[in-house]
Amino acid sequence: MNDDQPLRDRPGAPGTLYLVATPIGHLEDITQRALRVLAEVDLVAAEDTRRTRRLLDHFGISTRIERLDDRLERAKAPRLIERLLAGEQVALVTDAGSPGISDPGYPTVRAAVAAGVRVESIPGPSAVIAALQVSGLPTDAFVFVGFLPPKSVARKRRLEELAERRETVIAFESPHRIGSCLDDLVEVWGERPIALARELTKLHEQVLRGTAAEVRGALRADQRRGEIVLVLGGRTRRSQEGAS
Repeated sequence: MNDDQPLRDRPGAPGTLYLVATPIGHLEDITQRALRVLAEVDLVAAEDTRRTRRLLDHFGISTRIERLDDRLERAKAPRLIERLLAGEQVALVTDAGSPGISDPGYPTVRAAVAAGVRVESIPGPSAVIAALQVSGLPTDAFVFVGFLPPKSVARKRRLEELAERRETVIAFESPHRIGSCLDDLVEVWGERPIALARELTKLHEQVLRGTAAEVRGALRADQRRGEIVLVLGGRTRRSQEGAS
């Protein structure tokens, strides 16, 4: 595809579903390509229309927005596919970061693929990659596991499973549950290294590094709220010997 070709200058062909990554904090992180696509599509399907409207208004974009959150996505996806098959161009965005990564997107992509609709990624900011990069932990192999279970029993069981992984483990966690999550990590992860990244790319960005106990102590001394990504060191021969 010629990136300079306007999206609407393709008469007679089905539309394309564009998965557009949006800033996770700093608005300057959005790409020029993302802005062009958002301005040229017929519709922006957004997790939160108010939040997306603020983003589009900031860049002078007036494209129509329709809500597509977790609760509505499965019901609305068939209608979106009909519009795409009729030749409309649709951009899918979430509140922040890349669609489908612990956010709405997967059901719509699956439906588009099944219908033969072209799906195109407009890559950009990712809290997963940003946290991994600054964690100080190995980056050559990693596994992203989304949000950890909210209840302690299930969470400890999941952490015990993940503790066997040799790759670096990345997880999202709610600021309301991070205290109890770190308590479970102290018990399960022991002296293995972790990093906690909070408010990435924002004014109060913070990265805490150390053992789970050390990070827990640092967090207790600083109760600021913020979106959290946990990066957990994979199992090594040294950590295996320490647990024996």
